[in-house]
Amino acid sequence: MWAASCLASCCAACACDACRTVVSGISRRSARIAYCGLFALSLIVSWILREVAAPLMEKIPWINSFHTTPNREWFETDAVLRVSLGNFLFFTILAILMIGVKNQKDPRDSMHHGGWMMKIICWCLMVIFMFFLPNGIISFYETISKFGSGLFLLVQVVLLLDFVHSWNDKWVGYDEQFWYVALLVVSLVCYVATLAFNGLLFHFFTPSGQDCGLNTFFIVMTLILIFGFAVVTLHPSVGGSILPASVLSLYCTYLCYSALASEPRDYECNGLHKHSKAVSSGTLALGLLTTVLSVVYSAVRAGSSTTLLSPPSSPRAGSGKPLLPLDKVDEEEEKERSKPVSYSYSFFHLIFSLASMYSAMLLTGWSTSVGESGNLVDVGWPSVWVRIVTGWATAALFIWSQVAPILFPDREF
Repeated sequence: MWAASCLASCCAACACDACRTVVSGISRRSARIAYCGLFALSLIVSWILREVAAPLMEKIPWINSFHTTPNREWFETDAVLRVSLGNFLFFTILAILMIGVKNQKDPRDSMHHGGWMMKIICWCLMVIFMFFLPNGIISFYETISKFGSGLFLLVQVVLLLDFVHSWNDKWVGYDEQFWYVALLVVSLVCYVATLAFNGLLFHFFTPSGQDCGLNTFFIVMTLILIFGFAVVTLHPSVGGSILPASVLSLYCTYLCYSALASEPRDYECNGLHKHSKAVSSGTLALGLLTTVLSVVYSAVRAGSSTTLLSPPSSPRAGSGKPLLPLDKVDEEEEKERSKPVSYSYSFFHLIFSLASMYSAMLLTGWSTSVGESGNLVDVGWPSVWVRIVTGWATAALFIWSQVAPILFPDREF
């Protein structure tokens, strides 16, 4: 007994030392990656509790306060939502605290990049505290999460558009034949992949002998949008580049596929219904990996790529040169005193807040898939329509980005 107690104490001490070593190694440059790691940890915790926490939660009186005990799936969904709520509140509080940070002299700049041991402790306590909340609060969070998830997907679309246009402008800016040929090759590859992808969608999701009018409508609508991209881009009045249109075409096709793949496995038009048991764990892992990657990209891109999302004092938002010249010493002091932050801390944390909602909806199939399809993730008609509407919103935003400068020539886009 004494030896076991000593061993446990040694293990705890080693774990604490390891945590201190890790958090002390987080620098200004790696802070964003650390936040992404914390978010990834929340997904892993949600996944684990989704699988193992149901028997324990059935014994908690303020959670299982019903006359008839709900099925296991209800407790799995509830566990995911509670972890998501703790994660959401953690990043929302940080987003509020970071509003208005413009330079590195602001004390909140150090708060954003440092204090990791305290942040991890606060995050753990906040997640644990969520399991003491009544079911009514969790139900309300579940409702607003659907809207927050939609906002997260919309932000992703805006960032994707920004990335594609920046990519195109960079290659065109080289003004060399090699880069023009590269643009053409990449565009052709995207269009070939798009057409092949749509052919596979017709093969797997419109099987012969079945009435699959809805799936046919989704695929045909996607093809119409793809054709519309090319027409608008190549119109003489627009004079756009084919690269953004080709990349967005491939992305919209992917969204159509993800929507069709989210249809219930017992739906006769879903070509994946024969593989429902084989792909459940793989789908979950792929969904979590996709979420982590999209959050990493969205957070990094949102924080440091666009003028719209950068703080007013950021170098991306303007030079802000003084009207009168300063002495060299004064100039150095002024630079050191007011180094602008390179991205919006508040918006950075807001991305994680919305992603917390989105991950909860992903793990619970928008709170409906667990009951419909067992342990499959992101399966159910709500998920289908969210993907489809996101694809249509992507198309609308892209077309608007092409025609807006023509419709409103006096405004800057």
